[in-house]
Amino acid sequence: MRQAMIIINPSSGKEEASQYVRYATRVLSDKDYSVTINETAKELDATRYSITACEEGYDLVVSIGGDGTLHETINGLIDQEHHPILGVVPLGTANDFARALQIPLNPEIAIQTLASSNLKNVDIGRLNDRLFGNVVAVGSIAGSLSSVSSEDKTKLGSLAYLKEGLKQLTSPTAHPLVIHHDEQIWQRDSLLFLAVLTNSVGGFENLIPDAAVDDGLLHCFIILDLSIFNTITASISLLLGTLKDHKDVVYFTAHNVSVSSPETVRTNVDGEEGPTLPITLSVLPRHIQVIVPEVD
Repeated sequence: MRQAMIIINPSSGKEEASQYVRYATRVLSDKDYSVTINETAKELDATRYSITACEEGYDLVVSIGGDGTLHETINGLIDQEHHPILGVVPLGTANDFARALQIPLNPEIAIQTLASSNLKNVDIGRLNDRLFGNVVAVGSIAGSLSSVSSEDKTKLGSLAYLKEGLKQLTSPTAHPLVIHHDEQIWQRDSLLFLAVLTNSVGGFENLIPDAAVDDGLLHCFIILDLSIFNTITASISLLLGTLKDHKDVVYFTAHNVSVSSPETVRTNVDGEEGPTLPITLSVLPRHIQVIVPEVD
């Protein structure tokens, strides 16, 4: 019998995660899986459970929780010889990884998707000595997003990040950045730098309409020190999926990127606090297999 591990964050979303475990167990049992359930209680629990699943040869790991739980689960796969298939039941705020793969945001329907036989080979990013599934953000705005409270996430969803970001935009702070990408270099003050693997960031699914989860590329945005008026036009561009064409935005794709600064600059990785600069980014093409909905 095949082995499946459910990694669940019982406090994710509207704190209803645990009620889905029994349903997920039933769906997996019907697919001839022997199911192990592990609840997270503290930081990095999901990573430790995921490492165990790799080392013990599990066939499937299912992350039930938000982007933070998924981020930790993915990091258990780093430098492992065996990678279980990944299943995702999104219960978080933005759920960008799930959105990009068209995994249903309704948890019960997402659980039904675990019975799908359709697998997708998906790119994963590497930042220094850790992995990420969706986005790395650099700058004062990026740092502030790490402080969004669980209460605001529960009440406001993706708007919680927008609310916190708007606070920063009233008095934006630009930092001098040195960005090496493939064979090129960019050096100037920037309000925000984004390196993205998918088309969805912060719940906005049209940021990069042509980005694919398996294109082997980092889609990068350098946002310059915008005035409040230009910020309004940038927001419109964000909603329309044309941000990369905005006059105050530098857009490029790359396989490898390094970012440094003479100042202390914070980062945000998949919605969680990341390391301060410098950082080195790369893509692991089609690195993991993810269960996605059946094709009609």
